[in-house]
Order: sequence, then structure tokens, then C-alpha cells
Amino acid sequence: MGLKQNLHNLKEKYKGTKMAPAFNAIHTFLYMPNETTHGGTHIKAADDLKRTMNIVIMALIPCLLFGMFNAGFQHNVAVNGNFTSGMSFFSGEFWNLDNLFIGSVKILPLVIISYGVGLLVEFIFAVIKGHEVEEGYLVTGMLVPLIVPVDIPLWMLSVAVIFGVVIGKEVFGGTGMNILNPALTIRAFLFFAYPTWMSGDKVWVTGAVEKAGTADAISGETILGTLAQGKEVVYSAWDMFAGFIPGSVGETSTLLIIIGALFLIFTKIGSWRIMLSAALGAMAMGLIFNQVVEQGWVGEGSKFFDLMNTPYWHHLLIGGFAFGAVYMATDPVTASQTNKGKWIYGFLIGFLSIMIRVFNPAYPEGVMLAILLMNVFAPTIDHYVVQGNVKRRLKRAKVKTA
Repeated sequence: MGLKQNLHNLKEKYKGTKMAPAFNAIHTFLYMPNETTHGGTHIKAADDLKRTMNIVIMALIPCLLFGMFNAGFQHNVAVNGNFTSGMSFFSGEFWNLDNLFIGSVKILPLVIISYGVGLLVEFIFAVIKGHEVEEGYLVTGMLVPLIVPVDIPLWMLSVAVIFGVVIGKEVFGGTGMNILNPALTIRAFLFFAYPTWMSGDKVWVTGAVEKAGTADAISGETILGTLAQGKEVVYSAWDMFAGFIPGSVGETSTLLIIIGALFLIFTKIGSWRIMLSAALGAMAMGLIFNQVVEQGWVGEGSKFFDLMNTPYWHHLLIGGFAFGAVYMATDPVTASQTNKGKWIYGFLIGFLSIMIRVFNPAYPEGVMLAILLMNVFAPTIDHYVVQGNVKRRLKRAKVKTA
């Protein structure tokens, strides 16, 4: 009660001043708002923006914890060369404290920097513009560490977060006004500004960059990178599904991503239409490529052959597709709002993701660019869906009055 009362006193003391949004944000973050609606209301609901953001964070926590174990696991595998394909999801080889320690040391600073820098920018803009601090960055702050390589330098992440919050959100008016997903805006900035730290075979396993060029160099190439170079993949479909593979911190375990997806669908936070249609779009494009190879239109000598020849359903298990489709394509601010629009929006994300993945072997991961592209077109999709509904209703009205 003492802390709450002190915060309340500070809130009252700075009420009406420039610093009021900062103290209001701290008070609201720690406690329930002490303001209630006066007079009649049309709709009463128990959810608010903070609860919504907290639910998404809860769905992300399993991916974060798995990412910590996997970061240590991939490091030890690269150093010792003792990977066992097809091991149990509950294998002690994976879930041990050594792996957790290595992963925590690398990943927790990413989380701290992401939240610290991002919220600092949010507070500064709230004070300057005189509006309340919004809870939208609570999810973005957790997403960012999960979609970057484990060894990304902290100063690069700080610069990218500042860029993403300012250019990706605040210039549009803040939470709820942005047209691009802030987390993907941050990742896109990192990719185009610092490409050597976001691709290749030395960024996905901790310690690989430091030992590059030495006798005991570590290689941690992703499956997509391996396929793009025409090399043989040593991982089974189960390894891909469980997540025992190199990749961005939280994107490797399709199993945990599906569990998170079911939780978001159950809580009515995530759109199952977007998730399902994205998967259908990806499989459709994958099937087309499989048929192209089967018909002999692309031979083994082609640089596109291995990615085209990958079984269509494998595309759902590798790279960041599943994570992007569940946690970022479904962003309620940047996604389509109409039900029919969600089907179109999601399908095109899946379709374009695999197309970019195959035809751009220098960057064999297309979900980021596909989602950002469809973020731009989401309002247009909704516009034509609404206009189509209006035209059909006008046509029915004319038939009834005729």
C-alpha cells in the first residue's frame, strides 16, 4: 500500500504538468486504473489494452524460454559436434542448466535493451506530446529479441529499436495508428543497415562470430541457408517441428508456436483466419514449386532447385514463417479488419513468403517482407471488401423494390 500511495501522490503532484504522462504510465502499469466510467455505457468488457498485451506476452514466454535453452544447445552442438537427430522433445541433452545458462547470458540482455530503450523513447514522446504512454510496446519489446540472431550487438539493437519506435510508430501518431508492424520494422532496419549480422552462417549460434576464421570456427547455418547453397540438410522433419535447429531466438520451435497460437485463438486475441489462410497460402506456393520440379521445368543445376524441391509442408516448419504468421501477421492494428479481408491478407502473406524465400536465395526468408508488404495493402483489401458488400446490398435492395 505504501508504494501505491506514494505513486498516487506523485501522480497527483505532477497532474497537469509535462511529466504527468510518465507517472501515470508507471502507476497504470503496476496497478489497475482507479478511474471508472460514469453514467450509462453501451458495452461492458473486462479486457483492456494492457490485458490484451499481457496475454500475447504470456503466449510468447514458452518461445523465449525454449530460445534460451536452444541458444546454449546450438552452441554446445557446434563446439562438440554431437548433434543427435530425432531426439525426444524432453531430452535431458537439451533441457539442461548449462544450455540455459549460456542462452540466458546472451538473450536476457536483448530483452532488457529492447524494453529499456523502447520504453524510454515512448516516455520521451509521451512527455513531449503530452499524451498518455500506451501499452502497445509491451508486446513489441518481447517480439524484438525473439526475431533477431542471438549474437546481435546490443548497440545495433538499441539503434534499431529507436528507429522502429520513432519511424515505425510515433510519426504515425503512436499505438493504433501505425501502418507497419513495429517489430518487423525494427528487424527490417537491422537487415538492411547491418546485413552481415542478420544473415550468413555465423550469426545464428553464439560464439560463431568471434571464432570466425580460426581453426576451431563454429558454423551455425540455418536450414534455409543450407538449402539456398545446395547443401544437404542434416535435420529431420521432427527436428524442425520441435525446434532443435539454428535460427532466430524464438522462431525455431513450431510446436510451441502452435501452442501459443491456440492460446491466442482461445482468448480471442489472435485471428485464426489469418493464421490458417497464411498456412494455406504457403502450402499452395510450395505445391506449385514442387510441381515445377516434378515436371522437369527446373533442373538440379538451378540455384532455385533445392528450395523448390523442398516438400511443400516443410516450408511451414523452417525459417520464421510460423512465428510471423502467428504473432506478427495477426497484429490487429496492421492487419486486415474484415473477415473476408483476413482470408485474402493471410493467404497472400503465405503465398508471397515462399515466393520470396525461393527466388531470393541471398535472403532465403520471406515472411518479414511479405508481412510488411501486406501491412501496406491491408487497408486497400478492406476497402474493396466493404465496397463489394455495399454493392451487393444495393443490388439486393433494387431487386426487392422492383
